[in-house]
Amino acid sequence: MANPLVALQEFDQSFWYDNIRRNFLEDGTIQRLIEADGLRGITSNPSIFEKAIGSSDDYDDQLAALAGSETDTEEIYEALALADIRQACDLFADLYEETGKQDGFVSLEVSPHLAHDTAGTIAAARRLYAAVGRPNVMIKVPATAAGIPAIETLIGLGLNINITLMFSMAHYEAVAQAYSNGLRHWLNQGGEPGQVASVASFFVSRVDTAVDKQLETIDTPTAAGLRGKVAIANSKVVYQRFREIFHGAAFADLARAGCNVQRLLWASTSTKNPDYPDTLYIDALIGPQTVNTMPPETVDAFRDHGTVAPSLTTAVAEAHWVLEQLPALSLDFEAITEQLQADGVAAFSRSFDALLDAVAKKLQQFDSA
Repeated sequence: MANPLVALQEFDQSFWYDNIRRNFLEDGTIQRLIEADGLRGITSNPSIFEKAIGSSDDYDDQLAALAGSETDTEEIYEALALADIRQACDLFADLYEETGKQDGFVSLEVSPHLAHDTAGTIAAARRLYAAVGRPNVMIKVPATAAGIPAIETLIGLGLNINITLMFSMAHYEAVAQAYSNGLRHWLNQGGEPGQVASVASFFVSRVDTAVDKQLETIDTPTAAGLRGKVAIANSKVVYQRFREIFHGAAFADLARAGCNVQRLLWASTSTKNPDYPDTLYIDALIGPQTVNTMPPETVDAFRDHGTVAPSLTTAVAEAHWVLEQLPALSLDFEAITEQLQADGVAAFSRSFDALLDAVAKKLQQFDSA
């Protein structure tokens, strides 16, 4: 039987790995995923690095060399992360060229403490982009009110940007507009049209977690029937908007110039509710010009028993119907998604602080050795 992970490419969907760890880069794990499973990119975030650095000895040699220096903890974390990102970018360099710079990207996130600081985000993104020094790096920036103008500026400077923490149509439309505006700035300055790539990371399972919690308090057949359906419906409706924007009049001049569309990336695709199938958010969101970034357990599950079919453009009318039921149940979906974004920023900030704490504890061990 064909590997479902590889088969995603038949429907123009790229499988990226939502995980990074130095040992996986060095022991052949990532290379095997590329060769056997069709892996086409990597995403990272503070939670992933906190687990990798704090729960392994992969980084001990580099930490020992940095211990006792006057470099602050955040700079030491960046040194560790940059080494991993560069190595990962190099592993994907051939794929990046073979796909005409459409895939083979590795994402590195700016500090989540900058989520409400436009100027700080721009400065950090430019610094990290230059420090990695690889054309296939993507810098992750959140789709917050302060992040949107930063995204436009960074795209206008020719950087590859992965926009994260998107939960609603309002988030998506603001991000798509920022990308288009940025591309126009880039072209006006003489930039090469096909050089800039971007993905809009739309979060999935967290939506069901939040909405289901409210639906469970409503004792009606409609509320019961909507559980586990809102996240997929939300994603399908946003995908329809993606097609309208990037294959319509709004993007036509940029498409003619040779600019890349901003692909939708499905993030938060592990199933949080054990009552739902463990491949739910992969099976239901397969379609052209998209990416699905999966954590290790979801990769294993989909490889074993995933269903590969063009699901993203099916049951679209039902998806609209699902979202239309929420106001009648007194659920304010806009408020829920805004809270999810705020909670996401707060969670990533806590993870970032825990990451720095883990680095500091490791350094103390080497200082006292």
